[in-house]
Amino acid sequence: MDRAAALARLNRRMLEAFSARTVAALSASLPLRLALPRLEQILKHNLEKEIRKDILVIRCAGEALAAGMPPGGDAGRQLLDSARQIDTDFVARLDRFPLRLEIPYARIEPLRLRRIGHGLDLAYRILDAWRRRRRLRDAFAPADLERRLLEILTLYCEETVALAETVRLPGPLALARSRLAADLLGTMTAASRGLARDIGGSVIAAQNRPRIR
Repeated sequence: MDRAAALARLNRRMLEAFSARTVAALSASLPLRLALPRLEQILKHNLEKEIRKDILVIRCAGEALAAGMPPGGDAGRQLLDSARQIDTDFVARLDRFPLRLEIPYARIEPLRLRRIGHGLDLAYRILDAWRRRRRLRDAFAPADLERRLLEILTLYCEETVALAETVRLPGPLALARSRLAADLLGTMTAASRGLARDIGGSVIAAQNRPRIR
C-alpha cells in the first residue's frame, strides 16, 4: 500500500471541502459576492497549487520515515524552493484571465515555512501510525488533531489572503481591496475552524463506535 499516496488523497479531499465551504460563504456576503467571479478563479487555481505542494510535503515525510529519521529544517527549505516553481506555473495559468497578481515572497515565505514544518510533522506522525497499523483515531486525541489541522489551515488562509491583496481589481472593487481582503480572511478562517472541528468530531465518533470483534 502506498501510504503517502493515500494520505495525499485525504489531504486533497480536506482542501477541496475547505475551498467549497469558503466559496459558499463568500457567495452569501454582498461585498465579497461582487468580487467572487475574480476571487473564485484565484481560489480554484490556488487550491490546485497548494495540493501540489502538499503532495511534496507528504512524500518528503514518507521518505524521512523510510530513512528512520524525522524531517529536519533542510527539508523545509528545500520544499520552499520547490514551491517557487509551482508558483511560476500558478501565475502562468492566471495570465489567461483578466487578472494581475504578484507573489509577495517576503511576506508569505515565513508563513509557508511554518506551514511546511507543521505539515511535515503531521504527515510523518500519520504515516508512522499507519505503518504501525494504528488508525488515526488511535494515534491522535481529537482535540490534538483539530489543533494541528487548524494551525495548518490558518496559515493557508493567511497566505491566500496575502496573495489576494496583490490582485489588481477593476473600478470600485479596487478601492475596497483592503476591506475585501479582511472579509476574505474572516470567511476563510471561519471555514477552517469549522472544518477542523468537524474532522475532530469525526474522530470522536469513530472512537465511540463499538469495535467489531
